[in-house]
Amino acid sequence: MHYRQRSVLFAAPGLIIGAAALGASGGITVADFDKPELLIAALLVGLIIGMAVEQLLSAMRKQAWREKNRSRWEEKHSNERVVLGPWLPMPAAEQMRPVDATDQLRIVMRSHFTIQPLLNKSEARVFRELDRVVIGCNPSWQVMAQVSLGEILRSTDADAYSCINSKRVDLLLVDSNCRPRHVIEYQGGAHHQGTAAARDAVKKEALRRAGIGYYEVVAGQTTPSELRRLVEKLVDKPSVT
Repeated sequence: MHYRQRSVLFAAPGLIIGAAALGASGGITVADFDKPELLIAALLVGLIIGMAVEQLLSAMRKQAWREKNRSRWEEKHSNERVVLGPWLPMPAAEQMRPVDATDQLRIVMRSHFTIQPLLNKSEARVFRELDRVVIGCNPSWQVMAQVSLGEILRSTDADAYSCINSKRVDLLLVDSNCRPRHVIEYQGGAHHQGTAAARDAVKKEALRRAGIGYYEVVAGQTTPSELRRLVEKLVDKPSVT
């Protein structure tokens, strides 16, 4: 309805212009407009001219609005690129590009490092006891700590391998050929918080499919004698020559 009203308003001057143009070209006077065919012709010409005028004025208004608001739009988007809130962090360009060995050395040389213990105190106690028992059962076997699954498992499925590549096991028993044989996970008091159970399930299934045993030592529940009996079942007896 609003559009029709605008069309009529802009067509009104067009009607007058059309009538004048028609009269000038054909010698038509105002009195001749009592003829229906001439009146209809003038109305059509006026309507066409009015619509053309409306489109022209509309285009001019849009162009003027764009020119008026262009600088404000550019300033707003420029500020969005420069000033970012904490909800939208943008990494620096230097961090996004590949870092080669030279860049890595430069970054390391300007940084400070400290020692991070491989095991916490509880895990270390289990490691020492386990290592002592394993060597007592078979000196050719070894206990390794914090081993990446990506180093002891392989898969032709790239997606499956990516699921386990960065995961680690607490303690790994390897035989005389350094072949992984059994995994022992130490379950502390806060171990099953969050998604720990789901992560353990992924590790357990991958190890099972590779033929590697998976066992758990629970804090406050597994006694040294129980650990010894477990190791005696897992470790092969030394071969007699």
